[in-house]
Amino acid sequence: MRRALGPLLVVLALASGMAGAGEAKTILIVAGTEKQIFLPAILAERLGYFRDEGLDVELQSEPSGVRAADVLLAGSAHGVIGSYDHTIDLQAKGKSVQSVVQLAIAPGEVELVASRAADRIRSPADFKGVALGVTGLGSSTSFLTQYLALTHGLRLADLNLVPVGAGAPFTQAMRQGRIDAGMTTEPTASLLLASGDAKVLVDLRTPEGTHKALGGLYPFSCLYMETRWIRKHPEQVQKLVNAFVRTLRFMAGHSAAEIAAQLPPEMLGGNPAIYVQSLAGSKAMFTADGLMPEAGPATVLRALQTVNFAVRNKPVDLRETYTTDFVRAAH
Repeated sequence: MRRALGPLLVVLALASGMAGAGEAKTILIVAGTEKQIFLPAILAERLGYFRDEGLDVELQSEPSGVRAADVLLAGSAHGVIGSYDHTIDLQAKGKSVQSVVQLAIAPGEVELVASRAADRIRSPADFKGVALGVTGLGSSTSFLTQYLALTHGLRLADLNLVPVGAGAPFTQAMRQGRIDAGMTTEPTASLLLASGDAKVLVDLRTPEGTHKALGGLYPFSCLYMETRWIRKHPEQVQKLVNAFVRTLRFMAGHSAAEIAAQLPPEMLGGNPAIYVQSLAGSKAMFTADGLMPEAGPATVLRALQTVNFAVRNKPVDLRETYTTDFVRAAH
């Protein structure tokens, strides 16, 4: 019986192995699926572009970018849709990760001040002793908040950073008075502005606003992965990048309303009109081709060296924080 079943078992084992290989799930952690800055990930899934590449992608949401990076380094995910500045921060800490496709050239963030506190907080120079909302300690919002304060004459010791997450938790923290100002993304920012609960203090939602506030383009949302995993799985990485490049082309060729029409209702923050309006106003932050802007990494490094002890005291090779090889192949 063993001789008779042997060939059949071999065939079944091979078939099972091939099916498993084709259906292997790729897990990507999104540092907040509700945030417009990470919209290309949701859109790629909704448009079926991952499926077209033969990929089974699972998007998992983690509100804080620093926790998303922790999940990646723990081996529980294959990549993170998060901020490029984590690649620099992690290199300074002895970890090697790379951006494989750049989704945005501006943070897409906005520093808001609660309307009740707008008379006494008129710029980052007034941040001393103020409860400042960030998604998490060590997150990109905390880096940027600290940088804005330091470039306006304050010290890190003057700051009171309060981790409140994003979306609804951020909104509640501001409305309940637990924070007086804070950095958040769209559509949360526009919903707070429309309700009269907040006013804009520093606007990083466009390339122009970012250049004015930070002195240059600040590459932000991207897909980053561990370098050793990239080298071991170049075909899988290429398929992911192909899907994202195709998504960026779709975004560049369609209006904010047409893009929003592809999204599930729960992503629109309960107000589709404001979502479309906010996306139309900040759509220019997304790259049309997925390439890293040439001078962008240096701007990010300069900001991190100002606020991050590890980055300031360790040599960082920017060439090892991103690669354009897969994007160029996609084109």
